[in-house]
Amino acid sequence: MIKHIVMFRLIEFNTPAEKQAKMIEIKQALEALKDEIKELHSIKVDFNCNPAEVYDLILTTELSSLEDVSIYANHPAHQAVGKNIIAAVKADRACVDFEY
Repeated sequence: MIKHIVMFRLIEFNTPAEKQAKMIEIKQALEALKDEIKELHSIKVDFNCNPAEVYDLILTTELSSLEDVSIYANHPAHQAVGKNIIAAVKADRACVDFEY
């Protein structure tokens, strides 16, 4: 099994409410991929509660193999979320995949 973890730092928003609304939109869109991508065993998005840290969101997924990570990453539904929802507000991204 592979755990695929991605952290996102978002751009500055005009208000905290605007940022929160975008984070909720990202969470809902990513977590909805579970119903569209059969290779996903689990997918969860959480919000950083520590203001001393720079990343805003963490995505945690579980898949059977690195090949399944690639299928997930290149799936049209996943690509659409990245392009249509995340890209315009993403300031930075970090990722790690590990086997367990």
